[in-house]
Amino acid sequence: MNSVSSCMKALRDRGQCALIPFITAGDPDLATTEKALYILDRNGADLIELGVPYSDPLADGPVIQAAATRALAKGTKLEHVLDLVKRVSPDLRAPIILFIYYNPILNRGIETFLHQIAEAGVKGLVVPDLPLEEMEALLKPAIAAGIDVTLLVAPTTPKARIAAIASQCQGFIYLVSVTGVTGVRTEVGSRVQELLMELRSVSDKPIGVGFGISQPSQARQIMEWGADAVIVGSAFVKRLAEGEPHQGLEAIETFCRSLRAALVD
Repeated sequence: MNSVSSCMKALRDRGQCALIPFITAGDPDLATTEKALYILDRNGADLIELGVPYSDPLADGPVIQAAATRALAKGTKLEHVLDLVKRVSPDLRAPIILFIYYNPILNRGIETFLHQIAEAGVKGLVVPDLPLEEMEALLKPAIAAGIDVTLLVAPTTPKARIAAIASQCQGFIYLVSVTGVTGVRTEVGSRVQELLMELRSVSDKPIGVGFGISQPSQARQIMEWGADAVIVGSAFVKRLAEGEPHQGLEAIETFCRSLRAALVD
């Protein structure tokens, strides 16, 4: 697999908008997660965000919170997630970005954690509850480990802080399209276009837009406003959890293809 940065650069050079699906590891079970990663990789995902289930997921809405609760109830632990990534990553084209809260990193030790995820084949990292002021302890060793750390910019972030966050991002800048937690929404946040322009004025790094995108038409709109990547989470998690595992896998395959089609010029 390529790094997150090189993947995003290659797509931008070709004038393509990246599709980044998100799923929760261990929901409904790790065997289904493994199959889902292959399905997403084969059906249009350029990068894949893999959420590590956590008991207090502050950034996540009800769909992903419920998925994390189910995964934890099945006994899913970070070790299991990394074993899974290590098993599948050599066969995936799409780099894997781990979405994880900070407490498990801190408990393990930053350098130990980074070494373990790099050895497993993880290429990127999103830590939604780690503020910019405390990010340096993670960023420097992450660079040394070859892990691209992506930071989040919210609709309420002041312009001066946007510039500071953008300067520290690796791989791409993660623009949150709505105020609040993740979740399926029927309309794209009205400030997204304005925020994209603000980010463009302070950084030339690729920008991925996520939170609340649930339909191909919304993904298309985000692309047309100038985003370099569209991140879709709850809509994938919801489909994967419905019915029997094979039905969920079929649903995310169809959905992934529809999103990919919407992002073609």
